[in-house]
Amino acid sequence: MTEPHVEAARDRSERASRHLAFAARGATALAQSNWMSIVTGGFYMLGGLLGDLVTYFMPGESGSKPLIYAIATTAFFVGVWLVVAGRRLRPVDHQYLIGAATVLVTIAVTAAPNNIGAMAIASMYVLASSDAAFFFPARRAMFFVAFSMVNEVLALALRDDLPWWSGLLGAGMATGVGIVTAVLARLASNADIDALTGLLNRRGLDQLLEVEIAKASRSGTRLALVLFDIDDFKHVNDEQGHRAGDAVLVEVADVWGKIIAGEGVLARYGGDEFALLLADTTEDRAITLAETLRRAAPIRSSAGATSWQAGESGSLLVSRADVALYRAKLSGRNRTMLESSDLPAIAKELRDTLAMTKVHYQPIVRLDQPDNPIFGIEALIRWRSKLKPDLNPQQVIEIAEANDLVFDLDITVLGIACRDAVMLQDRSGAQGLTLHVNMSGLTLNKPMFLMEVRRVLAETGWPAQQLVLEVTETVLDGDKRYAMAKLEQMREEGIRVAIDDFGTGYSSLSRLQSLPVDELKLDRTFVSAISSHGTALLEAVATLGRALNLAMIAEGVEDAEQAALLASLGYPLAQGYYFARPMPIEQLLERLTTTNAQYRRVL
Repeated sequence: MTEPHVEAARDRSERASRHLAFAARGATALAQSNWMSIVTGGFYMLGGLLGDLVTYFMPGESGSKPLIYAIATTAFFVGVWLVVAGRRLRPVDHQYLIGAATVLVTIAVTAAPNNIGAMAIASMYVLASSDAAFFFPARRAMFFVAFSMVNEVLALALRDDLPWWSGLLGAGMATGVGIVTAVLARLASNADIDALTGLLNRRGLDQLLEVEIAKASRSGTRLALVLFDIDDFKHVNDEQGHRAGDAVLVEVADVWGKIIAGEGVLARYGGDEFALLLADTTEDRAITLAETLRRAAPIRSSAGATSWQAGESGSLLVSRADVALYRAKLSGRNRTMLESSDLPAIAKELRDTLAMTKVHYQPIVRLDQPDNPIFGIEALIRWRSKLKPDLNPQQVIEIAEANDLVFDLDITVLGIACRDAVMLQDRSGAQGLTLHVNMSGLTLNKPMFLMEVRRVLAETGWPAQQLVLEVTETVLDGDKRYAMAKLEQMREEGIRVAIDDFGTGYSSLSRLQSLPVDELKLDRTFVSAISSHGTALLEAVATLGRALNLAMIAEGVEDAEQAALLASLGYPLAQGYYFARPMPIEQLLERLTTTNAQYRRVL
């Protein structure tokens, strides 16, 4: 690592230490409203019941037994209410309940008709001190332990016939129990805390998830869960070391924690995976927040979101979110996917009108021949929504990917394109055209993908040798072994494979040598950058393509100057608005038919 990277890693590691220190000082992971209500309510009920029993058997006429009965009975019913409905309270509200319990015990001690009864009642200070120590942050817990100790010593010292030190033993016992409880609670809590980031770990989130599901079952509200995976984390670890990787995780936790600001619970779910649990929310809000977090992160990430349905278990909810995350990674990463049983309206419209999908075609021309004859065509989806007429093709694909419709969409486009291409060749006489069709990573990884491709080719009669399926570089990062196997199978069928948007991913020379691909489609950003960065990069890529015996297609050619320069650098093929915009099949047929001699591919 360079020196700035070392310093950055050191700074972030120090922040990780501060995270741990804060966690140690903070409330325990058990400080959730439902647990606090059950425990505090149980202590109130136990104290009230014991208070009534002690008062009943307590001899003596002095003091005020009715007052003690009233205090004990009230405490019992307050405890019942806390157990039944106390989860509506905020965790911070419980400090008033602990303080009130200490005061009530003090009043009962002073009202006891005899000293033995007073000392018996004073033993209940331990309930208040241990309750506070179990849930509250360390300083606040010690305050309530000390408050109980002072009250016990003073309440007993103020009674007649008791020396001032009579309460020391009981106060000491209450303090000792409080300290031991605090230590044990924090040890138990730390088992739920990630040591690096100070967030909940998988165990802590799973426990919280069960609690929130129980709460949502009672209230009828919905939960949402988002799983995040850091896309480039392996590159950071491999190139900069594990310390730098830890620093990235700490920074992500810092940034995301500030954005969430109490709206949900963020956890480090394991390795480079984070989880966000959102109570009483919608899928739309979960996706919006996930996108906000991803944009704010210092490194790219993928996310999978889902929502809880009544009757589901926590494990099922996590599994569905994991499926959404897997789809996000397979479709190219750096995006958020939704896995839901409730399709949004726009997705339902797409599902119901897939048969009405249109396909336009953009010619791919030869730069190494006069007049740039058409060598092939790329099929591009065109679908018009009644709900959102302004959707562009990329947004349509994103909707399909996010709602498990992209496989049907891709196969539909493939079928239309193959039928159109057969008709185009037959009527225009332009034999040997190559047909390029884009495929999502999600489609590529479907088990029935190859079977459907074979079916389409058989039904339409389009030759496999003239079909080029385009996949993006990032698709190969999603599930390398499975994707590579699919690409190999396609090539065995005679189908050619092209990497689309080449240069936007992380391909290296050694990696390209091992990939089962036939063509590279250079991303349009390389062509548009000619004026600012010169031709050195384009020359290097052209040399790379020739060395690997890969056909090179330059995308995004906008003018004659770019076309001439690419031809001079040895690029054989290109496409872009300079040659032709995407057009309906009828318009393309007319162009090929009327200028057949000029545009027919030279075989």
